[in-house]
Amino acid sequence: MSTDHQKLANFIWSVADLLRGDYKQSEYGRVVLPLTVLRRLDWVLEPTKDEVLSRYESLSAAGVKNVDPVLRKVAGLGFYNISPLTFRALTADQDNVATNLRSYIGGFSPGAVDVLEKYGFDAQITRLDEAGLLYQVVSKFVEIDLRPEAVSNHQMGYLFEELVRKFSEISNETAGEHFTPREVIKLMVNLLLAPDEDDLVTPGIVRKIYDPACGTGGMLSEAQDHIEAHNPHATVEVYGQELNGETYAICRSDMMMKGGDPNKIVYGNSFSQDGHEGEKFDYMLANPPFGVEWKKVEKFVKDEAARGHAGRFGFGLPRINDGSLLFLQHMISKMKRPEDGGSRLAIVFNGSPLFTGAAGSGESEIRRWILDRDLLEGIVALPDQLFYNTGISTYFWILSNRKSSAREKKVVLLDGRDYWVKMRKSLGDKRKMLNGDHIAALTKAYVDALAIADDPSHEQHSQVKVFQTADFGYQRITVERPLRLRFEITEETVALLADAKAVSKYVDREALLTAAKSMIGTLANSRSEFAMKLAGLGKLPAAIEKAVWESFSVSDQNGEVQSDRKGNPLPDVELRDSENVPLDEVIDDYVKREILLHSPDAWVDSSKTKIGYEIPFTRHFFVRSSPRPLAEIDAEVKALEIHIQNLLGKVTQ
Repeated sequence: MSTDHQKLANFIWSVADLLRGDYKQSEYGRVVLPLTVLRRLDWVLEPTKDEVLSRYESLSAAGVKNVDPVLRKVAGLGFYNISPLTFRALTADQDNVATNLRSYIGGFSPGAVDVLEKYGFDAQITRLDEAGLLYQVVSKFVEIDLRPEAVSNHQMGYLFEELVRKFSEISNETAGEHFTPREVIKLMVNLLLAPDEDDLVTPGIVRKIYDPACGTGGMLSEAQDHIEAHNPHATVEVYGQELNGETYAICRSDMMMKGGDPNKIVYGNSFSQDGHEGEKFDYMLANPPFGVEWKKVEKFVKDEAARGHAGRFGFGLPRINDGSLLFLQHMISKMKRPEDGGSRLAIVFNGSPLFTGAAGSGESEIRRWILDRDLLEGIVALPDQLFYNTGISTYFWILSNRKSSAREKKVVLLDGRDYWVKMRKSLGDKRKMLNGDHIAALTKAYVDALAIADDPSHEQHSQVKVFQTADFGYQRITVERPLRLRFEITEETVALLADAKAVSKYVDREALLTAAKSMIGTLANSRSEFAMKLAGLGKLPAAIEKAVWESFSVSDQNGEVQSDRKGNPLPDVELRDSENVPLDEVIDDYVKREILLHSPDAWVDSSKTKIGYEIPFTRHFFVRSSPRPLAEIDAEVKALEIHIQNLLGKVTQ
């Protein structure tokens, strides 16, 4: 069969036509993808099939148990198959296709079998067999020519990615969980690699790329293609980890069909099962699930955090319902040391990691750690409605521990929210997309950000801002006002006393309340004066006396300032306030300018001051618009009134 993409697409949909009725469209990929993998692997193994079988028989006869390394070497690949069956032979016995297919799959080496198990393909074999479709579907795949001589590893990888994309897009309910739109990936890879374009053309370079939530592997493939397009002689090694079994199988299959090392794609949770422990990478990129909770791995994460700097999460833990910043810390732990060449990484976040968490919280401390170490290079805001399963706004964070000297201690904010075109047909929540011009413009703006920010005449000047890392820090101060009280016994304050918890258990409760009621109307402006008047209540236990004072004290801004035993004014918790003071400003100067002018009796409780970090992206790009003239609004209202009167006149006719 020709490798022309359209013909391949027609073939795939001819298989899909067989499934229609027994399968929903969103389920087609469960059959087509694993069978495409099987057919390709069969073609790839065909030249060495007989030799592998012969060597397996001789090793088994000799009692050798660990045959795996030898058979891999004979096959010349990272996998092999010891079943005497071939894919074509599966259709020779029409009545036993299911049995033969399972036997054939069972003959693959452990890694390949694991991939097919993660697809859950055995259940599909049963389903197809019971529907009477298995023989027809397998027969269709026998016809397709996926020999390496006809379809190169690179072409096969591309074609497989196209199939993954196609099936992901028609499955709107799951696409967003496992698939990032291709144009978003392309922009992300551009931003990650563009600053290194000159370095990437160096002859013989070796680059390692990692994605800790790799899904179907789209980001890894795009990054690999980008580097190889600049330098065909570069060696690019891709590593990934994925928690979802089916998407792990797809990614690993893609690596197998491209001739890469599928063992570098690991199954499991990156938080609790670091599949690449000890590895360091040149580039990393990820689109982790937004707002994913980490309760299931809470103990492991907290144990890892307890290791401090020796662990991956030692600089702070985000709230339990959003592990986004855990992914980022995990990736930072995989950075090469600057003296070893350093690393760059890009990750997709929603708005939450920018500002969630007050000063001193886990999120704030993580941002503080990143900015203090000058790791954050830039943040790019994307249009909303770009992803399949959410319409919210998203952001690229780009980090590097080998910034250029011009970018040291600086962070670039690039506003790309207006770079989009409307899609002709929505795919789930995805209604917008980036075209080639948008990707090129945003990439250039990011690379040239420092010059653009300094040039008010540049057309993208309003979309680029450059800050010092310290600009995102602040001092969270607690502002206190003195507690001012007057004292009175009224029906309301007596009722408060009657409801007090301590009084409800007091043996002389009724006598106390009777005495208090007899004093209704008693007033005092000072605590000492009121204390003399309370003498009529007699000697009271400490808890009851406290309840009496709390009930008969009324907040009054013209009342007496209350003090502790050392004469220091007591704070009024109802008037307590907090302020964010820029990190580079003296707190006393801020208080004199912003607080004491309005509240001369206020003071700052320095024991409660905390350092916090947040990145209020939208605030920095907010453009205040002038309100419409009153005359214009008035004219519009009058026009509407006339219109309404005309409509009412027609109704009453």
